[in-house]
Amino acid sequence: MSQEENSPVFAIEKLYVKDLSVEVPHAPEIFLQRETPELDVQLRSEGKGLGDGLYDVVLTVTVTAKLEDKTVFLAEVGQGGVFRILNVPEENMEPLLAIAAPNVLFPYAREVVSTCVAHAGFAPVVLQPVNFEALYLSRKAEEQAAAGNQEVPIQ
Repeated sequence: MSQEENSPVFAIEKLYVKDLSVEVPHAPEIFLQRETPELDVQLRSEGKGLGDGLYDVVLTVTVTAKLEDKTVFLAEVGQGGVFRILNVPEENMEPLLAIAAPNVLFPYAREVVSTCVAHAGFAPVVLQPVNFEALYLSRKAEEQAAAGNQEVPIQ
């Protein structure tokens, strides 16, 4: 085998919107409000193998805008991507699926959120960049702390 055949591969095979929803539960009255709503942004990503070196990763971005106790709008996009990943050590797979793939997907999800919120009649939402590596490391630290706090039965 040549060295090229053993080289690591991380390639985008397909980008797609898996899920998209926008809700404006208090329309049209909510458009009479002049205050700026509070925004809450939630991120979640999930990855799974499809076989033959293909992996599907979906980054879900949920943006909720509220004025006091009223939801102004709720926008959620599941931005998906199919990635070809070959010749990568097993210990590097989780970071690729949890950091590298969401980094690729986030700009597309950000554009979809901004566009659908604008089409719903509001000023476009421009999401700030996200450090997926920091989120991944934070989640791993929480998992390790939780595992360390579990009681081990004495035999």
